[in-house]
Amino acid sequence: MANQPYSLANYIYRMGSSPNTRVAVTQKNKVYGYMAGSSAGFQQIGVVSEFGWDESRTIEPTRGVGFGDQIAELVPSVTEPMTLTLNKTLLYAVNLFQVVGYKGGVEGLVRSLKHHRWPFDLKQELVFSDIVTDSTIGDLSNAPGAQNATVQNPAGTAKALFTIYEACWFNSYSASFTSDAAIVAENGSVTVTDILDGQGTTYGEFIDSGLSPSSGAGLGPGKGYSYRFAGGGAQPNVQI
Repeated sequence: MANQPYSLANYIYRMGSSPNTRVAVTQKNKVYGYMAGSSAGFQQIGVVSEFGWDESRTIEPTRGVGFGDQIAELVPSVTEPMTLTLNKTLLYAVNLFQVVGYKGGVEGLVRSLKHHRWPFDLKQELVFSDIVTDSTIGDLSNAPGAQNATVQNPAGTAKALFTIYEACWFNSYSASFTSDAAIVAENGSVTVTDILDGQGTTYGEFIDSGLSPSSGAGLGPGKGYSYRFAGGGAQPNVQI
């Protein structure tokens, strides 16, 4: 559609500036989806009022008869599917279904979750402030997880942390029109199939996730994951 709410053709919905701090701020968190009726690929979703995620898994204790009230080992169980919260303000021309690719609203007939036939992908981009990417101050420009931000500054040095949420489905959707409020909010809860870093990393059994007690190839520096593996020496330093 022409004249999208995030388009430069609309003089009201413009991009603003945000403060440079070491603390992550919501103004620098961008959420992208595949807009229905557009072939431009991922586009930033506008007027998002809330974006968040929740993930959990059960940790099962292992004990042995005759060894007292003692845990031998904690064993992580399978991880439950991640759930995203995606809430936005309803616009006449763009609703929540449209921003993820479904032909809803003015784009087509999709009005209900039962009309969703295919999953969708989302991209999150947390853009770093200059204070942590500038080589003379913080220098995260060469951090392994940092990538070039989609929207660049004049110097071309803007970095961001990317997360791709693959094969998502809405598990709930709600909106309400009330007599004592003018703005209509759309509330969506999304179940995610998989989560990736957006760099084409191959995930598997032997990824370097950190904290490995071994120092073999591909297993990290071997710093250990507990006080016991650290050799029982001095307490670890506190890092912020």
